Amino acid sequence: MIILASGSPRRRELLALLGLPFEVISSDADESTPPGLAPAEIVRRLALRKAEAVRPSAGERGAVIVGSDTIVVLGNQVLGKPADKQDSRNMLQLLQGRTHQVYTGVACIGLPEGKTVVEHRVTSVTMRAMSMDEISAYIATGEPADKAGSYAIQGLGATLVERIEGCYFNVVGLPLSLLGEMLSGFGISVLGRQRSY
Repeated sequence: MIILASGSPRRRELLALLGLPFEVISSDADESTPPGLAPAEIVRRLALRKAEAVRPSAGERGAVIVGSDTIVVLGNQVLGKPADKQDSRNMLQLLQGRTHQVYTGVACIGLPEGKTVVEHRVTSVTMRAMSMDEISAYIATGEPADKAGSYAIQGLGATLVERIEGCYFNVVGLPLSLLGEMLSGFGISVLGRQRSY
């Protein structure tokens, strides 16, 4: 059994693609981090914190808790979820016509013994140049409201992306190839199971 420590519908949809049984326990972990941390350290810390936050609710059964966190980084600037529409506008103006990196951290905690593995992936995303009207129209859809960097590559935000280098699922919020590798270390095989199609 896998326990997804996230309230994100996108992560739930991605995990479902693996065809493994799982349940969701939303994590209410504090997502603040001290200043000066490298992007990889931010997402790794937060992914682990989210996974650890749901551990008391998981009980003593045999399961693997999966926590994940995603941030957008432009140069040395970390772009999280926008505070409001103006914040979204500022982020999209910064990103347009430029290449940024998306970092996603993944933490797995094996229960009941507590074995812990934390990894991360990075994907480069290049946004096309946008007019102010396009930015305003995209914000008006409501899609950027709770997304790191103020865009959703799996939605209308795909029309803003010129190209990516790396794992697409990493940009959505859960790098499935990395997760599959991590789960194999807990004896969970994604491809080695009997399947009927």
